[in-house]
Amino acid sequence: MFRRKSINNEETDAAERDAKVGQLRDAIGPVSGRTLKFCSDACLRRYLEARNWNLAKAQKMLEETIQWRSSYKPEEIRWHEVAHEGETGKVSKANFHDRKGRTVLIMRPGKQNTASPEGNIRHLVYLMENAILNLPEGQEQMSWLIDFNGWSLNTDVPMKTARDIIYILQNHYPERLAIVVLYSPPRIFQAFWKVVKYFVDQKTFEKVKFVYPNNKESLEVMKTFFDAENLPSEFGGEGTLEYDHEEFSRLMAQDDVKTAKFWGLGQKDCYENNMNGN
Repeated sequence: MFRRKSINNEETDAAERDAKVGQLRDAIGPVSGRTLKFCSDACLRRYLEARNWNLAKAQKMLEETIQWRSSYKPEEIRWHEVAHEGETGKVSKANFHDRKGRTVLIMRPGKQNTASPEGNIRHLVYLMENAILNLPEGQEQMSWLIDFNGWSLNTDVPMKTARDIIYILQNHYPERLAIVVLYSPPRIFQAFWKVVKYFVDQKTFEKVKFVYPNNKESLEVMKTFFDAENLPSEFGGEGTLEYDHEEFSRLMAQDDVKTAKFWGLGQKDCYENNMNGN
């Protein structure tokens, strides 16, 4: 009897949430083109989930994203525009997935190579869009691995840039992060984190995991999300982390063609950049 009641409650919850998705779609009104493609049912669910299924708050959040995407045009950024930001491999898409098949982004802030706030943001937005494009069917989230080797306050992005990045990720890419691993951060990072964490909402904050090589509990976190044979040794695994900028650029150029096709954009520029080796 209790099991049947539990199943009925789950079915009711699911029906109510489906209804909320429909209400949110009605609330934002008629959309077309890229906005229509962006506003899938899965997308609307993410915005509702991010705002605890509060329709008014989710509507406000989604409308702000639609406006941001209309002006920033993240789907139009191409690799050749941000490739210089990635020369050191400070942010790259891993050649492996986590245990649930999710795309993994690897960040190495110690390899920061530019002082351009906008350049850093566009580079990360490009890689976010690329990671989403490459998510397996039915998968909505990705994992982040952040390696602090070589990091210092001198190599870190300015506080305002960090705040802007957090704002974009939380407000325009809600429910896209499954876990963020801060691997072996130095003590000095604690001072930086004490300030930054005030810009991080509770849902995102709970996904941030501090992992230390000699901490048993930390290692269990890594085992839960990643296979040791895939995980680079920099994160306590058995794999090798090698960044080949030329090869990565080749893969990104190929993905630019996929991006153009997905969004129904002209592919001429993508092919030309491929031919020019950019």
